[in-house]
Amino acid sequence: ADYLDNGNNKMAIQQADKLLKKHKDLHCAKVLKAIGLQRTGKQDEAYALAQEVAALEPTDDNSLQALTILYREMHRPELVTKLYEAAVKKVPNSEEYHSHLFMAYARVGEYKKMQQAGMALYKIVPKNPYYFWSVMSLIMQSISAQDENLSKTMFLPLAERMVEKMVKEDKIEAEAEVELYYMILERLEKYKEALDVVRGKLGEKLTSELQSRENKCMAMYKKLQLWPECNALSRRLLLKNSDDWQFYVTYFDSVFQLIDESWTPPAEEEHSLEGEVHCSVEQAVEFIEERITEESKSSRPLRGPYLAKLELIRRLRHRGCNDEYKLGDPEELMFQYFKKFGDKPCCFTDLRVFVDLLPPSQYSKFIQQLLEVIPLSAATKSEVALPGDIKALQQHLCVVQLSRLLGIYHAMDKKQKLTVVRELMFRYRHGLEFGKSCLKTELQFSDYYCLLAVHLLLDLWLEGEEAAVWQCLTLLEEGLAHSPSNAQFKLLLIRIYCRLGAFEPVAELYSSLDAKHIQHDTIGYLLTRYAESLGHYAAASQSCNFALRFFHSNQKDTSEYIIQAYKYGAFKKIPEFIAFRNRLNSSLHFAQVRTERMLLDLLLEANITTSLEESIKSMSLSPEEDDIPWKDLRDNRDLTVLFSWDPKDRDISEEHRKLSLEEETLWLRIRSLTLRLVSGLPTLSHTIQPKNSEKTAENGVSSRIDTVRSLLQQLEAAVDSGKKFLEQKIQYPVLGPPPTRMAGFFSNGSCQCQTSLFYLVSDIYELDTNGLEDSAEIQERIGNSFKSLVERLTDLFNKCKGDLIEVRDGTLKTHPNLLENLVFFVETISIALWVSSYCDSVLRPFKSNLQKKKKKKKESSVAMPPVFTHFLDYVAELQTLTSNVIDHIKGLEIILTALKLEELSLKDTLLLQEEKKFTKTVQGKVQSSYHHSVQEIGELLKKRLDTIKKLKI
Repeated sequence: ADYLDNGNNKMAIQQADKLLKKHKDLHCAKVLKAIGLQRTGKQDEAYALAQEVAALEPTDDNSLQALTILYREMHRPELVTKLYEAAVKKVPNSEEYHSHLFMAYARVGEYKKMQQAGMALYKIVPKNPYYFWSVMSLIMQSISAQDENLSKTMFLPLAERMVEKMVKEDKIEAEAEVELYYMILERLEKYKEALDVVRGKLGEKLTSELQSRENKCMAMYKKLQLWPECNALSRRLLLKNSDDWQFYVTYFDSVFQLIDESWTPPAEEEHSLEGEVHCSVEQAVEFIEERITEESKSSRPLRGPYLAKLELIRRLRHRGCNDEYKLGDPEELMFQYFKKFGDKPCCFTDLRVFVDLLPPSQYSKFIQQLLEVIPLSAATKSEVALPGDIKALQQHLCVVQLSRLLGIYHAMDKKQKLTVVRELMFRYRHGLEFGKSCLKTELQFSDYYCLLAVHLLLDLWLEGEEAAVWQCLTLLEEGLAHSPSNAQFKLLLIRIYCRLGAFEPVAELYSSLDAKHIQHDTIGYLLTRYAESLGHYAAASQSCNFALRFFHSNQKDTSEYIIQAYKYGAFKKIPEFIAFRNRLNSSLHFAQVRTERMLLDLLLEANITTSLEESIKSMSLSPEEDDIPWKDLRDNRDLTVLFSWDPKDRDISEEHRKLSLEEETLWLRIRSLTLRLVSGLPTLSHTIQPKNSEKTAENGVSSRIDTVRSLLQQLEAAVDSGKKFLEQKIQYPVLGPPPTRMAGFFSNGSCQCQTSLFYLVSDIYELDTNGLEDSAEIQERIGNSFKSLVERLTDLFNKCKGDLIEVRDGTLKTHPNLLENLVFFVETISIALWVSSYCDSVLRPFKSNLQKKKKKKKESSVAMPPVFTHFLDYVAELQTLTSNVIDHIKGLEIILTALKLEELSLKDTLLLQEEKKFTKTVQGKVQSSYHHSVQEIGELLKKRLDTIKKLKI
């Protein structure tokens, strides 16, 4: 066991063998040996050994534990349940084995068996947790039941009765048990009963979370629409803590609900269960003013009351009745707020919510007013007045962020923007002196200046200023040098390098972000969208693996979390974990990465070392199966991971999200159908005896062609939807979602090529079933297809021609679309080869038959059917075309190697010395990345050329 723990698996196997020589029946040693075998990749031997031991139904702890570990590593948790079922039969009173059995069921989600196992445990050892394990398993049955009605009429009422029994017998001990009761009542929509539980004696046990009881009461009041109670409770909680924002929201919601219902308090008795109720705007205004007065006396400044006042103004305005309540002028209130909290980083995010209360005509005046209260001292050397300490710097930064948000920078012309960029960078560099003592992991105080400067340059770039994008990269690389763990710098660099078509620096940046767990799903798209499409095949493989490893291990991890939740009675977490697992299983990103990963593997593998058939078998792909949950696809991407200070009209909107999801889904459909069509090719290449078509139908071969034809129809439909979608000419914000590869796929002609290749498959199949005799028409059709295919592929190649980097008036212009087109060319030529080898497998037997005839008749004049010449010409043309592309790529490599970028006269004399250094770095990175892409694409094409040369009938 020690050897296994240290990862020395071979030694472990040897030691186990020694033991087994002496003691043949030492079960545990056998299992330890099996673990060693499993870890050295000998799965089958390991499984056989394990089954030997399992068949004996062991009951000793060591063997059971060891087998559990082994089965988990084999991803076969269902075998663990069998193991403990047998053990429990032999040792019926063991608390330990029963609880292991319960957990084993939990791993595989067998809720009904869990319910029974829980009760069996409770009978042996009447401990409360076991009883409630059983109750929770009923709730899980209700959650997983497909039939809503069944869960409302059977599972939940049964769970409710089980808990009520314990309540009546006064056996409720722990907080978790009360939580569970509450959860059942809430799911049964018995809100009144749930409220009684929380407010009653049982509710006293709810102590582990702050305000646990109050929050639950509030939730039930809202469900029951008891607005007086909502109001009174939130008022009471605000008296205790006037900084708790959620209660201000409930307080205002309830006040206005009560006003709309013209509710009046009863004359005699209490206003409500929770005490006094406010039901008029006057009371609300007075209440907020009191909170502000209270705040001024408190020892630490609180933001809540001031923001609540702005929130109230906003709501009153919305109702069109602001003026009669003298709440003050929002502009003045925001100014006062800034004076009080301007040096806190949260000041900007607080005010951001309320800027729409300002009239646009006041924007500049408002910003001016804020600037006047910041203590900046005029520096002698420059015109720029600088802050003397971190507080003043934070205040100034807040104003700059607000200026961007109010659109003041957007309204400037090019020259003004460049002046602001200079000023921001000057401030950024000056601010670095406040952060000299910062650790490597801490951010510099002035980082936002740099980011804002980059945002301005991005605006210029979108307006057609080519040099601006290089300056963006330069400034970001400089920023990263001073603040190596600033994620915003890294994310922006990733986006911009990708837009320029340079993937090489991105892989490193992404891995330095050290994305954790769920982030592989939420921000992974930044990486997986570009890796393959820019020709970095090896890196693409790796980034897909990263993502997939997370999704696959999540399956296993989640069941561990669920088990821990049972052990510690954290019942309300269990449905959350299940929801989390479902959210990841139906993740759009997961489906995309799976599909792209398989297409990529086929591209890199098939036809080189292995045949297409073997590759498809090893991936267990089948054309009939569609494993993507189309109806439940969830877009888990975080599209706001990049900070933006843009005004609403320029920022990413709900509409953008919807459109992006639609586009991603359409593209995924096209890709997954392409993958399934490719996986259908090997199923067709069975030589069929011509003319006995009745027989073939029985063998199921003709149904295979039907599958291919039906997939082809679906692909046509998906392509049509894609084209319709692109007609909208959608422009996402530059920091919003990146567009898919769909537009390029249509415009460069890959789409038409790939579809016509799959149509060709159908024709060749027909020729195969009809034979060569009476098939002149089919042969001609095939010949024409070959011709038009070569034309289309040549066309596609023409769209790959041109320089990747060109120097225009001292600036660099990149053409990443040429790279994307090359990558599509390689993919399309690969599909062409797979189809050609199918064609080859059909024509070969025909030819050998003809040659036999020739020998029999001793005639030299047996006419060769035209399809042979068509095919040979086609293969020859493919070979020439591929050679030409390889030569073109060699040419690109030579140009890229010879290009001396640093000799570019950096015309922008504004560039400082340190910036020149970073500009050089940036241009070098892009150049090297292109070089790498072109090399990888070239290598892959050379392998394709070897394959073409083998296609000789």
